[in-house]
Amino acid sequence: MNMAIKDTQPRLAVLIDADNAQATLIEGLLAEIAKYGIASVKRIYGDWTTPNLGGWKTTLLGHSIHPIQQFRYTTGKNATDSAMIIDAMDLLYTGRFDGFCLVSSDSDFTRLASRIREAGLTVYGFGEEKTPQAFVSACDKFIYTRLLLEEAAESSDAESFDQRRTTNELKQDTRLVQWLRNAAETASDDNGWANLSEVGNHIVKKSSEFDPRNYGYKKLRDLIEATQLFEVESRVIGNGPAKSTYIRDKRRKGTATQ
Repeated sequence: MNMAIKDTQPRLAVLIDADNAQATLIEGLLAEIAKYGIASVKRIYGDWTTPNLGGWKTTLLGHSIHPIQQFRYTTGKNATDSAMIIDAMDLLYTGRFDGFCLVSSDSDFTRLASRIREAGLTVYGFGEEKTPQAFVSACDKFIYTRLLLEEAAESSDAESFDQRRTTNELKQDTRLVQWLRNAAETASDDNGWANLSEVGNHIVKKSSEFDPRNYGYKKLRDLIEATQLFEVESRVIGNGPAKSTYIRDKRRKGTATQ
């Protein structure tokens, strides 16, 4: 009997606040979202009668993003936010989604993100670095759109990563060092070794905006190695070729690394 294989990838609803997002980020945005699941719904909200949203029109056609028209009835009142929040709640109540991607730098979506998480769904936020911390913290993971724009424009020689932070700069970032060491300690076994994936998960749970790319590194392992604060080793899993990365704080060996 032939039976269709059910898609196990998370189904995501992508909602974009056109007033707080640039059309140039769409390539990087959709590529990033594809890492987390399938964009089953893609909607963008704004007053499409205004000239400032004209740059979005060609982009929407090319990526099958459905524009939602919301007129500005009153100056100073953001009707677009209200429409996006109402649609998000309607989609939430269908029970068809595993998560939401909210694209905006507006703090008005803080309560929406919290409400979606209360329902047990994952929230991915995307916005500029001016995004209020309240909205950033309300998301399970928050990605700064600067990273997406840089990656979309990145040449084959990875020129944007020339700006990666040096070892000394990383060590002097007390918040980063604390994140890494606390997560490694939480995930470690009796000998101090911690699975790198678990370390990454612990950091994101504490700080949704954490991303190695914020420091100029594409992968967490690259960032960890650059700090020179940890031992790093790869271990073979079972009898197969797959390997897992483990790290240990060098202080566990009595190394005076600060």
